[in-house]
Amino acid sequence: MTTYKICVIGLGYVGLPLARLFSTKYETVGFDMNQQRVDALMTGHDATLEVSDELLQDAINNHGFKCTTNLNDIKGCNVYIVAVPTPVNDDNTPDLKPLWGASKTVGRVISKGDIVIYESTVYPGVTEEECIPVVEEVSDLKFNVDFYAGYSPERINPGDKEHTVEKIKKVTSGSTPEIADIVDSLYNSVLVNGTHKASSIKVAEASKIIENSQRDVNIAFMNELAKIFNAMGIDTHDVIEAAASKWNFIKLSPGLVGGHCISVDPYYLIQKAQVYGVLPRIMHSARRLNDGMGAYVANQTVKCMNMKGVMVKDAKILILGITFKENCPDIRNTKIVDIYQTLEEYTKYITVYDPWANPEEVKHEYGIDIVTELPTGEKYDAVINAVAHKQFTELDIRSLCMENGIVYDVKGILPKQIVDARL
Repeated sequence: MTTYKICVIGLGYVGLPLARLFSTKYETVGFDMNQQRVDALMTGHDATLEVSDELLQDAINNHGFKCTTNLNDIKGCNVYIVAVPTPVNDDNTPDLKPLWGASKTVGRVISKGDIVIYESTVYPGVTEEECIPVVEEVSDLKFNVDFYAGYSPERINPGDKEHTVEKIKKVTSGSTPEIADIVDSLYNSVLVNGTHKASSIKVAEASKIIENSQRDVNIAFMNELAKIFNAMGIDTHDVIEAAASKWNFIKLSPGLVGGHCISVDPYYLIQKAQVYGVLPRIMHSARRLNDGMGAYVANQTVKCMNMKGVMVKDAKILILGITFKENCPDIRNTKIVDIYQTLEEYTKYITVYDPWANPEEVKHEYGIDIVTELPTGEKYDAVINAVAHKQFTELDIRSLCMENGIVYDVKGILPKQIVDARL
């Protein structure tokens, strides 16, 4: 029986929880290029909060889990799992550089008989057409002769403490039927709810990318409805509640679509589809609509201020939240930035308060200064509840407003009677 030694390449929101989980059953090492990240993890703390200090320290102290930036530390592994980001370029075309870089790393350490499994979200064909040739070139080994491949798309939901990695049903696949069985068995050994073995790597790749594309389209529909009903003076959330009284209505809400997955992944499929002469009109329109919702919220806030006679020029505005979703520190591709930048055209007196976000990361990524504690005694012309952090539900938001100030609720979580407008 084969003894597996696993290396997870990329120790972010996806890689670290997976590596920690595998370490409970197998000798596991985590590899990342960021020395600061590695050093912090080896102290037993994960800044992303995806893995608790207790679980991480247990993995290090009791299961031999280690994180490293040294290639020599991962040369003895026989299963390499790649979990690096798949961003887009400024023109929204796929940026495969992180995947190519990780594949080069694998190529430098892989040996005959080893398996490389990709978890990064990609369009169908990337694993076999873009990544494997890089591994072959660097390693001088032949695919499906000397080494093998699998694909098991990540399904982690950042900040979600209910659907944790061990509880998520995983899609698995392999480059041969035998390898597909091995990959499936490997993941099954650590998962509570099992796996779904796809018929091919391309099917597994496609399954993940349509998960996120479907959500993107659905949210875009609700955002379009919100724009229509707001123009009519009808409360969108009231409409949704009424419609949801029918048994087969799918209850969704409008909102900002940020983060690393839903707001990015559809572009991968859109790009690949066009190579085959297909223009995905619905997906493309959904992306454009959702990408414009931050500016829409800002302009709706300005409209509210004008209607109440609040001077917009040089107004004091408080934005509650900068992370892309509630109760987690993840600021990747957050659309709150679009709200901020649109309002900047009217005033420079904008305060962003977020107790979850890292101010240094926000400053580095977006050039925005934030506070992690609410300034005492300040009153604002407008307060925008942009993120549904639990701390914000406990605030007396009205008390933060000037006498004539407005409250705009992006998330629709505040009592209706204290809100001037909501998405």
